Amino acid sequence: MCWSPALLTGWVLLLVQLQHLQAVPIGIDKTKVKEAEKKPDEPPASVDTGLHYDRYLREVIDFLEKDQHFREKLHNTDMEDIKQGKLAQELDFVSHHVRTKLDELKRQEVNRLRTLLKAKHDLEGGNDIAVDHQALLKQFEHLNHMNPHTFEVEDLDRLIKSATSDLENFDKERHEEFKRYEMMKEHDRQEHLKTLDEEQRKKEEDHYEEMKKKHADHPKVNHPGSQNQLKEVWEEADGLDPEDFDPKTFFNLHDTNGDGFFDEQELEALFTKELEKIYDPTNEEDDMVEMEEERLRMREHVMNEVDSNKDRLVSLDEFLVATKKKEFLEPDSWETLEQNQAYTDEEMREFEEHLAQQEQDLNQRTVDLQKQREELERQQEQLNAQKVELHEYKTVFHVAVEGNAVPEVHAADNQLHPDQEAHPPGHQETPQHHQDTPQEHHNQDLPQQGQPQAHHGELPNQQDVAQGQHNLA
Repeated sequence: MCWSPALLTGWVLLLVQLQHLQAVPIGIDKTKVKEAEKKPDEPPASVDTGLHYDRYLREVIDFLEKDQHFREKLHNTDMEDIKQGKLAQELDFVSHHVRTKLDELKRQEVNRLRTLLKAKHDLEGGNDIAVDHQALLKQFEHLNHMNPHTFEVEDLDRLIKSATSDLENFDKERHEEFKRYEMMKEHDRQEHLKTLDEEQRKKEEDHYEEMKKKHADHPKVNHPGSQNQLKEVWEEADGLDPEDFDPKTFFNLHDTNGDGFFDEQELEALFTKELEKIYDPTNEEDDMVEMEEERLRMREHVMNEVDSNKDRLVSLDEFLVATKKKEFLEPDSWETLEQNQAYTDEEMREFEEHLAQQEQDLNQRTVDLQKQREELERQQEQLNAQKVELHEYKTVFHVAVEGNAVPEVHAADNQLHPDQEAHPPGHQETPQHHQDTPQEHHNQDLPQQGQPQAHHGELPNQQDVAQGQHNLA
């Protein structure tokens, strides 16, 4: 069972209506108006709301819909009570199975947000810094981050309020995004011109002006939502005689899900014929991003004129009232995007300054990274040199121990004393041909002060050697 868009409006001001709607087909012959044959219920095509928590929102709604008590309360609760959080209180009475599933969905959403935060943190170069997920989760207002394990009344209340607020600001954000798109397009064009010589630049400018004129050369665009515009749809899309135009019949034809309301997507589908007059995807001069912005402008205009209670829906009554107004019968001309530049000169100047600052910051970051790389390479060279010195010392010391000699090592340069050379194993000293004096002979028999003594017939062990070296030093 699918919720009707009217009820969903009370929920989140039409937040999830998108998942139940499909655009009205264009070019289908409807010369005979008749009620469509009922078919078995099928899952409606899902249309992304554009919210970053869209999947979580839909899954929560899908499971709440399965609870009979909650569904009945939804039908009997008005919009103001829902916005004040009264519907969320009914969560305490849903079945244990639904609550268990909602708990699972929330845990999955919290894990998703944590993964996003970690990925963002890593991209910003904070791999060595611990991430405080609990603190960062505060920025997500569609759930209670203090309790990441269970779905409670506060979670449903937050979800409703966040979705309502975000959807209301969604169009505004889309307009800002489009404005940035247009300014970047102009910026790139100007930067390209700087790379050309005078002759090429003039040729490019002439081509640009030619494309602008070609794009502006299109049939007259009817005022969105006017009698002329709707009659054109009635005739060309529905295949009906314009002389037989009837607003109520038109409404029923294009209320594609039969819920008694025009929602935003059903309205936007009505403007396809007008947009086709201006935009052709095969033409160089026509930008499809601009076409979608034009569609959004048309829909917003009709909503502002017709949606009297501002619930983001157009009821049959609201529609019929609008068809009796002067604006419907004698509308002003509609100014398209090429007649209304998306940005001002001041906004373009600020945008250029912002790009310049970004480039400067990026260049500085590049310089800093290069310095860090050079410093790391220098440190690596020092480390390699220390490793070589250590290896040489170990080799000399090992040879000395095996040759039963203790080399004297100077701490300053890790070099053997000039008078002491390590000899390979098996080396024998050449006997000196001189007579020892009695005193010298006596001294040779006594152990040197601070030197370890080895028993007769055995070599000193490594500990003794090390101790002897320390005493010598």
